[in-house]
Amino acid sequence: MVANEAWYAGESSVGGAYPAGRTASAVSWGAVLAGAAAAAALSLILLLLGVGLGLAAVSPWAGDGASAGTLGAAGIAWLAFTQLAASGLGGYLAGRLRVRWRGTDADEVHFRDTAHGLLSWAVATLFTAATLTASVGAIAGLGVKGAATAAGVATAGAAATTGARADTDGTLAERGADGRAGTDPLARDDLGYYVDTLLRPSAAATTSAGAGGPSAAANPATLRGWPDASMAHADEHSSAALHRLVLRALRHEGRLSAEDTRAAAQLVAQRTGLTQAEAERRVTETLQRARAEAQALETRAREAADAARKATLAAALWMFVALLIGAFTASLLATLGGRQRDLVD
Repeated sequence: MVANEAWYAGESSVGGAYPAGRTASAVSWGAVLAGAAAAAALSLILLLLGVGLGLAAVSPWAGDGASAGTLGAAGIAWLAFTQLAASGLGGYLAGRLRVRWRGTDADEVHFRDTAHGLLSWAVATLFTAATLTASVGAIAGLGVKGAATAAGVATAGAAATTGARADTDGTLAERGADGRAGTDPLARDDLGYYVDTLLRPSAAATTSAGAGGPSAAANPATLRGWPDASMAHADEHSSAALHRLVLRALRHEGRLSAEDTRAAAQLVAQRTGLTQAEAERRVTETLQRARAEAQALETRAREAADAARKATLAAALWMFVALLIGAFTASLLATLGGRQRDLVD
């Protein structure tokens, strides 16, 4: 094996020392950049292949395709393999393509080879991260733009629909000037369902309407027959008032004050034919059901957020481990490439 020495045109060394005023760098940046370029290219190729294999393994149909746990384990294994292959290739090239150092201690040569492998891994990692960040940012930007366009169309349609039905009861002001729903767990349609539940006619009222006259079990003081045109505005106003009362109850743990409960029960009794006591009981039970559903939705949302947090944490930790594996592999194979380089005259 020939001793190590760096070869530079027009320079000569005596006893391993360079002429005064001339200092040669211990880093062969050409070899480092060449290894980094090869590692970055192979990383992108393997990552794209992994995405393709992952998409081939999933299915939108229930019972088909790999499970989330299987995909997660396969993704971690593929990431580790990508780091091993790409970093190993880059480190080996960085060590094999460097200049030869004659008259340099063997330990120093080993250190320099290790540093070349580490530098090639670092440059390739930074380049790959920048490329992926730019690509993901562009894709996310397109997605956000599309979602904003769809949301704008939906908001315009909703505003046109509600504008045709809105009156002076303040319903639009309650939603907000931009027509967006509030931050309550239940959506506006879900609140409408509970308002409809409150206003369902009683069984006695339904029987009375079918027989052509009020039943003995119905409340003649509150039961109204089929509404005519003059009742349309009053009915819409009472529905809006009940909607606001339900929304307020959800913000106060499904409870209303005694005064609000009586007011809601009066509206329900007027529209359904129930007695005041029956209407109050219906209001209380319906609000408790709405509150229970809101709590269930909030619990599911928190569970989903916690699951996403744990998945992100696991992914970050395994990426950290994979990057460490890549750094070690690049440094190790750089020393192997350097030794093979020194075997050639």
